[in-house]
Amino acid sequence: MSAASAYPHLLTPLDLGFVTLRNRVLMGSMHTGLEDGRDLSRLAAYFAERARGEVGLIVTGGIAPNIAGWTKPFAGRMSNSAAARRHRSVTEAVHAEGGRIAMQILHSGRYAYHPFAVAPSAIKSPISPFKPQALSARGVERQIRDFVRSAVLAREAGYDGVEIMGSEGYLINQFIARPTNCRDDAWGGDYTQRMRLPIEIVERTREAVGRDFIIIYRLSMIDLVPDGSTWDEIVQLGKAVARGGASIVNTGIGWHEARVPTIATSVPRAAFAWVTAKMKREFSAAGIDTPLVATNRINTPEIAEGILASGEADMISMARPLLADAEFVKKAREGRAADINTCIACNQACLDHVFLNRQASCLVNPRACRETELVYRPTLRRKRIAVVGAGPAGVSAATVAAERGHEVHLFDAANEIGGQLTMASRIPGKEEFREMLRYFRRRLEQTGVKLHLGQPATADMLQGYDEVIVATGVRPRDPGIAGQEEGMARGQVLSYVDVLRHDRPVGQRVAIVGAGGIGFDVAEFLVQQGRSATLDPAVWRAEWGVVDPAQAPGGLAAAGHAGAPARAVTLLQRKPGKVGADLGKTTGWIHRAQLKMKAVAMCSGVSYERITPRGLLISRGKKHQDERWLDVDSIVLCAGQEPLRELEAPLRAAGCAVHVIGGALDASGLDAKRAIEQGCRLGARL
Repeated sequence: MSAASAYPHLLTPLDLGFVTLRNRVLMGSMHTGLEDGRDLSRLAAYFAERARGEVGLIVTGGIAPNIAGWTKPFAGRMSNSAAARRHRSVTEAVHAEGGRIAMQILHSGRYAYHPFAVAPSAIKSPISPFKPQALSARGVERQIRDFVRSAVLAREAGYDGVEIMGSEGYLINQFIARPTNCRDDAWGGDYTQRMRLPIEIVERTREAVGRDFIIIYRLSMIDLVPDGSTWDEIVQLGKAVARGGASIVNTGIGWHEARVPTIATSVPRAAFAWVTAKMKREFSAAGIDTPLVATNRINTPEIAEGILASGEADMISMARPLLADAEFVKKAREGRAADINTCIACNQACLDHVFLNRQASCLVNPRACRETELVYRPTLRRKRIAVVGAGPAGVSAATVAAERGHEVHLFDAANEIGGQLTMASRIPGKEEFREMLRYFRRRLEQTGVKLHLGQPATADMLQGYDEVIVATGVRPRDPGIAGQEEGMARGQVLSYVDVLRHDRPVGQRVAIVGAGGIGFDVAEFLVQQGRSATLDPAVWRAEWGVVDPAQAPGGLAAAGHAGAPARAVTLLQRKPGKVGADLGKTTGWIHRAQLKMKAVAMCSGVSYERITPRGLLISRGKKHQDERWLDVDSIVLCAGQEPLRELEAPLRAAGCAVHVIGGALDASGLDAKRAIEQGCRLGARL
């Protein structure tokens, strides 16, 4: 099948009347940190690589129209001609690659992480420490003028358009929603007055920039917060901005403060496309032909094509999938979808980094946002390189080195590649990790790495290689609980490897020792009953209480409904404080909420006294007072890992050039992000 016939709707140009986009892919807005500061050369290189990869229309990360709208101090801002001149490097780089680019104008409102925050009302957000100042009527007018000025300056900078950010709980959303707009003037009260702000911004922007400039309006189609917009209100606003001059209406899903996951890996693919489809029917019935964009958890060309083919949307927004693979669209067009490095929606290097005020990148593609720094140049001297360990660090090092021209041999004692990823991919909600394994296998084939599976490597075998990379990973750490060995002999005590890799039987009452990422994964694995909710959107929506906004304001039901857990599980940690506090910045709360739905008990600040056939005796306090028995059938040890690097010493003693990476170097956290980056960086410099 040719590429054109495989994805005819995705690859069809979109005629906006005054400009034609080369396909239906919109690179959704995503803050990376490259937008901030005066030097935008790295941002230019980042977007140019995506334009070269044939994205139809790129949207930048949020750029504030003024200081009050900053997401944080000294964030990107478009408020004068000097800023417009700096952005010329970005637009020229994209246009040189045949691409189109729009600048997102984002005013944070009460989400701003600085003391100059303003909002419709002086109501503090739950995700910012700063209480905003309520805007006066003159202040509201000033914000509108600043939006319009920012759009005019964007045109001056060479942008093909702007996206007006009206969703995700930022300023415009705050005016629209009743709980955050308590005003009694012309900008508050009745919905027709609360929705004035976005309509005024769109209409005045269109008047200022002319008819031949793209205006995207990001419409919050489901707020996922209590007392959010009703469906009738959303439709009313959507029609108004379309008639007011928007060239494209993009879908916004959920506010940042919403307690429903919207883009994490446990969210089903295309979980919210039905909302865009619902608006599409409203537009069609009203005779509005403004293109609509579907978004969130659309990460393969097949999923995107299906949405477009069914008429649910006119374009597809993909942000993180284009972090994962800048050539996503080009590969789809060339019939090479199998070569796409799929976004697994882990959030670990993108959103987690941004919310920790760090530069974003991508777990599966460490070159993302480092295009000028991490470059895979052909080697000037071909070497024979041995890599021991086919986990994420080893495969990354092997494939990058081979891509550059080295002869690479990859050894692993297991009969399959992936290392710890093979276990992670079995966790309900982490099915996307299978895509990593698929892509790794494909990369090994493409780069010509010589694979030696089921073959433990010895120091003697590795003599004669120019370089040896030890990426042998980790072993489970032994917590040394009294009675543990006897419990293992009885089959009562198991390691997480026993459970996830070897399918050892587990009883109905379970204690998990260790509440890090592995402990949470094992708990999720053990309480799962039936098909994973990630693979069943209807079940997932029921669990999280997501409903049609026509049924409940904000599209949020009173409570979610999770099925009964398969087992009774208690999750334990030695450290005092909140269980799972060290999980991902943007996903930890999701994992805690999922286990709470499944009635998993969580205990912190405990000591493990001893194991007997009865179960596990724990205590609390420095003097080990307050002892109590957990009457459990099985005890699963998830008490951390230790590096597995016995090969290093004999290799160094033999005079080999040795490099240790991944878990073999640092076993803390089982960090695939760190392992892949280390592997890629090493492969790039050998």
